[in-house]
Amino acid sequence: MAEIRVEEAYSERDETIDAKGNVVEIEIPYLVFGVADESAALAAARPRVKTVAGMILDTIEVMERVNATTWKVKAKYAQSDSSGDDSGGDDEDSFSTSFETGGGAMHMNQSLGTVAKAPNDAPDYGGAIGVDGEGNIAGVDVTMPVFNFEETHTLAGSVVTDSWKKKVAALTGTVNSGGFRGFSAGEVLFLGASGSKRSKKASAKWEITFRFAVSANRSGLRVGDLNIQNKRGWDYLWVSYKTAVAGNGKSLVKKPTAAYVEKVYPDGDFGTLGI
Repeated sequence: MAEIRVEEAYSERDETIDAKGNVVEIEIPYLVFGVADESAALAAARPRVKTVAGMILDTIEVMERVNATTWKVKAKYAQSDSSGDDSGGDDEDSFSTSFETGGGAMHMNQSLGTVAKAPNDAPDYGGAIGVDGEGNIAGVDVTMPVFNFEETHTLAGSVVTDSWKKKVAALTGTVNSGGFRGFSAGEVLFLGASGSKRSKKASAKWEITFRFAVSANRSGLRVGDLNIQNKRGWDYLWVSYKTAVAGNGKSLVKKPTAAYVEKVYPDGDFGTLGI
């Protein structure tokens, strides 16, 4: 078995000082040799890099895999902060939330149903909206219900690492793969997050706001004579039309011949957000 070694990458050491010239934060990359995976690299490095210049280890994370058994990790050191404890406390994950309902524009080529027509023998277009003399379907913009909500959490600096930020960024534009905040899978779209903190210390707490939008799952949808069993909230429904003889036998009309439900947002595990 290869010897496990931890050595500092001296050329990449960074220090942060305050207005009085005091060092308040140090970032030091280390190379960990002789381990096969990410968790082993962190486990090997942590007990060997606990303090530097009187400052305590705040966070440690993997930066890159150099080869099969060599890893680069980054340790952040900060002055001890008696005013906060990242291990717990009632304010560790303080929480607030807000929501908003409103109207969002949606273009529809297909109505929910034709409720009247004149004269009585006018062509039946199967719910297609705004059909012109050449059979083109103009559709109409309608107002649809929109439900948006935000959650603001106060998270420890040890949670809001660079790797955590990358995971949150990767989840943006995904829909919930499982139940989330009382909504079924497929109903919640993650719009992204923003965060800030009021200290340069790596241990300082972050205030993170997460933004979401909700579109309800639907079942038993009718498109002309077609039946759509299920449509998840953020899936996209579109309709294909064909030319047919109108029921009055006097003209040609465009009628829905097929309907498609398309998945346009990937699924995401919202548990990764840690909220």
